Amino acid sequence: MILDRSAPHIGASARAAREDARIVAELTGPGAIGLVSAVLAARGREMTGARLDHVDHEPGRALTVTYQAQIAGDAGRTELVGITARLGGPTAEDAGAQIFERHGHRVATWIYPDDPDLPGLARITRADSALGILARRGLIAGDLDPARLTITVISYRPRRRAVIRIDVAGGSSFYVKAQGPEQLDRTVSRQEILARAGLPVPRIMGVTADHLLITEALPGLPMARLLFEPEPQVRGEQIVALLDALPSELSTLPRRAAWADATAHYAGIVATQLPAETERLEAMTSTIAGGITGSGYGTEPTHGDFHEGQVHLAAGRIVGLLDVDACGPGQRVDDLACLIAHLSTVQRMDPVQTARVTVLRNDLLEVFDHRVDPVQLRLRAAGVAISLATGPYRGQEVDWQGQTRYILDAAEALIHAAGGR
Repeated sequence: MILDRSAPHIGASARAAREDARIVAELTGPGAIGLVSAVLAARGREMTGARLDHVDHEPGRALTVTYQAQIAGDAGRTELVGITARLGGPTAEDAGAQIFERHGHRVATWIYPDDPDLPGLARITRADSALGILARRGLIAGDLDPARLTITVISYRPRRRAVIRIDVAGGSSFYVKAQGPEQLDRTVSRQEILARAGLPVPRIMGVTADHLLITEALPGLPMARLLFEPEPQVRGEQIVALLDALPSELSTLPRRAAWADATAHYAGIVATQLPAETERLEAMTSTIAGGITGSGYGTEPTHGDFHEGQVHLAAGRIVGLLDVDACGPGQRVDDLACLIAHLSTVQRMDPVQTARVTVLRNDLLEVFDHRVDPVQLRLRAAGVAISLATGPYRGQEVDWQGQTRYILDAAEALIHAAGGR
């Protein structure tokens, strides 16, 4: 007698999928407003309204959402309330959060900046404590008036990372990255490797026990702010030279999957957001997977997340390189494909901006095609683009559905350019 051992597994998977869908519906729908209100009430605050701000969904594992809530009795004041639901309930990772029960499911909650995974975030976003952090490291005078600090949140990915800029009136500027301990260790070790090799990474000014990395501000401007200049501000040869200067020591580090190697994963996330695009996503994923299979993982030192936001330019030169925590062994084509994907998916451009970015991208492609296989470059760029298609929904952008389709159109165009269907 042959036993069918797949049936229980399939049943369990189906139940998990239903539970996952239920959690998403509850925490992103109108019913979640009551939970947000309860979280605030537990801290003595009354809410007058709230809107969904951010959605980070890992299908089958967890969902993290944030809501912008308006507080009663204080015109214009808002609070950012975070909620994490895991399929199996809270874990040890949620120890720093307050647990609420919602329709039989226990969820972890917090109010920004008290993110349970970023313990240093609250200190660095408050002027008095930020002043102390910088002063203890001799970066500014301890008797400085905290009002002379301007603290700007550059980015915040709930429960993952945050980047803060601190400007001192009439003085220096610093960037502070809040991370988890493992990610901080990766960032510091890789930054030190690149600094020893002479790469233009920002100088580390301090590391705190609550996982804050303080660095100096880089010179120049991010390439992302120079995309719409009348003439391209960087040449493909400069990009290739920068990446080829990455030290061989990076190739000895643990390997992380390239974006394109995770195309199916991100396509699945996009399909849950826009079910009508499932068939197109499956076709693109199949073409990409079939085209990159057999190309290997590579042993070249790579950046791992290389795009226009990571490069600083000044007077036609590359003067800075950021976010090196993904550095490790891989293929040069994946770094170049990541940049091409980002340039192919810039949103909300007018016709002049579109024309200028197209010129820049085509100039870079002409150079990159001589460094790596042109077909692999475009297929892998398409894979990266599909990963970027998760962004509009995650950030709850206006018309996120249209923006997602725009990115999928760009991925499809890259596949066609590679000779795929």
